[in-house]
Amino acid sequence: MKLSFILWLAQILPQPAADPLCLATTVYLEARNQSELGQRAVAEVALRRRDSGQWGESVCDVVTARKQFAPTIVNPGLRMKNLKAWERAVQVAFQAQQDWQLPAGERREVVPGASHFAALDLANPAWATAPRVATIGDHTFFRVQRLTPPPPAAATVASHHLAP
Repeated sequence: MKLSFILWLAQILPQPAADPLCLATTVYLEARNQSELGQRAVAEVALRRRDSGQWGESVCDVVTARKQFAPTIVNPGLRMKNLKAWERAVQVAFQAQQDWQLPAGERREVVPGASHFAALDLANPAWATAPRVATIGDHTFFRVQRLTPPPPAAATVASHHLAP
């Protein structure tokens, strides 16, 4: 199955049905050779970014934001051949999304506060001097930004009307 087909499918699926597909694709591309814990950490960064709204409002928006995750970096013609790794990525993605629906204090966070990650043997991003949260397998996770969910739109509008 080609990456381009999966990305096309994610575009035509309604939200939120497309998000698990986008998350599984990202976990597969970024961490298929990593432990389940490492895969979970990659999923967690994507979910934390989605919650912040800085890269988009859906997981698909986040993982396809320009040069942020593998779906926009690798060749769209890439064939995703490892069926066993794909099945594991799908399981990890669904479990991570299910866990992420819990209130923040009840989630089982693997890399608390991590907003970025890199395989430092392959890349040396400018933000790699940020505080390190963890190293799991080939990936090092960083807190480059403190990501918090944006305030609800209604609360933001209401607070502007209360100002003198």
